[in-house]
Amino acid sequence: MNLKVGLLGGGSWGTTVASLTARNCPTKIWARDKETVEEINKFHRNEKYLPGATLSPNLKASYTIEDTVKDADVIVMGIPAQHFRAVLKDARPHIRPWVPIISLAKGLEEGTMMRMTEIIEQDMGGHPAGVLTGPNLAKEIIVGQAAASVIAMVDESIARKLQKVFNTGLFRVYTNEDVVGCELGGALKNIIAIATGMGDGSGAGENTRAAIITRGLAELSRLGIAMGGQPATFAGLAGMGDLVATCSSEKSRNRTVGYQLGLGRKIDEIIADMAEVAEGVKTAKVVVELAKQYQLHMPIATEVYKVLYQGSTAQDAFRGLLRMNIGSEADPG
Repeated sequence: MNLKVGLLGGGSWGTTVASLTARNCPTKIWARDKETVEEINKFHRNEKYLPGATLSPNLKASYTIEDTVKDADVIVMGIPAQHFRAVLKDARPHIRPWVPIISLAKGLEEGTMMRMTEIIEQDMGGHPAGVLTGPNLAKEIIVGQAAASVIAMVDESIARKLQKVFNTGLFRVYTNEDVVGCELGGALKNIIAIATGMGDGSGAGENTRAAIITRGLAELSRLGIAMGGQPATFAGLAGMGDLVATCSSEKSRNRTVGYQLGLGRKIDEIIADMAEVAEGVKTAKVVVELAKQYQLHMPIATEVYKVLYQGSTAQDAFRGLLRMNIGSEADPG
């Protein structure tokens, strides 16, 4: 393909996506760490985030945002939610008009409670905005294990063109017009993954994990639908698919945070030991605020928030959930 891709963010998922798109079209990635840039260009590796993995030899890396985006026909933002707006602001003067901007982030911005495509639309008016999301564990995909994802954009014709940029033989990319639902599914499931990890770390068992995942899906679907997402989205790759993968895998950063909380560790020391961002930690604050705004009962998210920010323990969280009244499975809560 003739389209050129500029990807901002040299973490595990950003690097993985850049390596995938480099198979289809010229791709340049920007990373903050100069050692990472040199390692990608010279050795086709990113040992800090993807140890042992070999990247596409076609992938090029750059030290500067300007060099990465100035000639790009597609911009991909592999930047965590809380830093997304600042990096986009730095890139804005160098991005050509009308170039599509695709987010890889799975979080919501603190303060504004905005999705990443909303930030793009607010700060980059005129640029088509979209999200690539789904059950995508970078360390599996980079070594060639099969996976599926969704590119969600309002304009399906643009999504279908960009589908070819990301799709490879073992990485199947589907299109979806429900940007709101796809984006919220990716952000909200991280909180449920923390809850699942807390159960696993506490030795709660597989029945408990299944219950958290199932009730968590109902919980995130309620908020997602209230905010404008389509019900079918939450039963698909961006909802149930992403939720199951993130809640079940030891490779999941958010589940890892929960697991360590379940062992009795404090959140500050857990975060200090992590090389990458667990989006669910900050997003939990936003979701509790949104639940109040939409007058929704979200007990799992509430208990996770209490553990992260109010000094509760994982055991306190499960006791809190067990004290909840029970009724029909269709009831909220």
